[in-house]
Amino acid sequence: MKEGKQMDNPSYRTYRYRFAVLGVVMLVNLTIQALWISYAPVAGAAAAFYGVSELKIGLFAMVFMIAFIPLSLPVSWLIDRFGFAKMVGLGAVATAAFGIMRGLAGSNYAMAFAATLGLAAAQPFLLNAWTKVPAAWCPARERATAVGLFTLSNIVGTALGLVLTPILAEGMSLPRIQLAYGLAAGISALAFVLVAREKPALPPDDSAAGVKALETKGFAHALSLPSFRRYLAMAFIGMGVFNGVTTWVEAIVRPRGLDSTQAGLVMAIMLVGGVAGALIMPALSDRSGRRRPFMAIGLGAAVPGLLGLAFAPGFIPIALSCVLLGFALVSVNPIGMQYASEVALPTPEGSTNGLVSLAGQASVALVWGMEAVNAATGSFSVSLSLGAALLAGSALLALGLKEPGVKGPGRA
Repeated sequence: MKEGKQMDNPSYRTYRYRFAVLGVVMLVNLTIQALWISYAPVAGAAAAFYGVSELKIGLFAMVFMIAFIPLSLPVSWLIDRFGFAKMVGLGAVATAAFGIMRGLAGSNYAMAFAATLGLAAAQPFLLNAWTKVPAAWCPARERATAVGLFTLSNIVGTALGLVLTPILAEGMSLPRIQLAYGLAAGISALAFVLVAREKPALPPDDSAAGVKALETKGFAHALSLPSFRRYLAMAFIGMGVFNGVTTWVEAIVRPRGLDSTQAGLVMAIMLVGGVAGALIMPALSDRSGRRRPFMAIGLGAAVPGLLGLAFAPGFIPIALSCVLLGFALVSVNPIGMQYASEVALPTPEGSTNGLVSLAGQASVALVWGMEAVNAATGSFSVSLSLGAALLAGSALLALGLKEPGVKGPGRA
């Protein structure tokens, strides 16, 4: 393990090895996302292959969100209690095992779905360590950037699952595609087990060296803080809008003459905007040492993007709206997750990460609500307009949050 630049205080040190640890965490997150979304772009073909309805194929993706709700907090406790290296390693190995099992299921839908349940149970072990890892390895001024990289890995994994699966399906059977994804998960799990370490020999700064609250008391402490509770509401709304748009994008744009191929391009364009947001905004937040204004800007900028998606005529205006929407909404997630871990100290990072992830996954209620409003009104424009109003309210809510006082470069 090579040492990086030594800080002024000899009790603290940043290690270059942190990039290797961040890299393997990104890799296992990327593979679970590809496995999550891999049936969505070939739903019709998968339904015919397994001899089931498209709704049952949709369950392959929805079960991940459903399983996350009861598992998030217990898994967060396990991460805080036993460390991310062991728990994320367990999740990564389980992801590989169940991914390979799904590939070996052949045309047996019940076996493939049972393997998917295992994948869904493994996912919280990967997602709920996002703030735990930077807290151990990175100084405070880098942590939102690190969480932004984890967000980026999830977006890339989703994009790969959406783009690669239809291409592979032209020459491979669905079980072979799933087996390939499972083997890729096996490689990423092996890399994680070999590379990941719980913490460096010396902490990167005083915040990493601080004593954390007992795990079981940490949840109650975090939930007792008004700013933390407000951010949970913001996460619920932001993730609900993002998940709703990604779930119903084809039906949203179809009335304005876009076909399924163009709908897929719109989704890809939104993810490209998200990649840019995950790279740029968290880095600016770290550099300035502030969280609140960047969350407010992201939520506020998402409003015209969402309204453009709802009402813009034609492919180009819709695509431009989606670039803005993806950039704005995705940028809020890493900044907000790091904000939550900072404002809730001394609650352990795994606990705050779990609560925020739980709020985001519970937003599946908003996803279903969008379809219910569409069924009642005959248009998604109503639910998207309501979503824009909720985002505007969240932006105002962000302005009233307590700033945790992150130390940026050159700050005392």
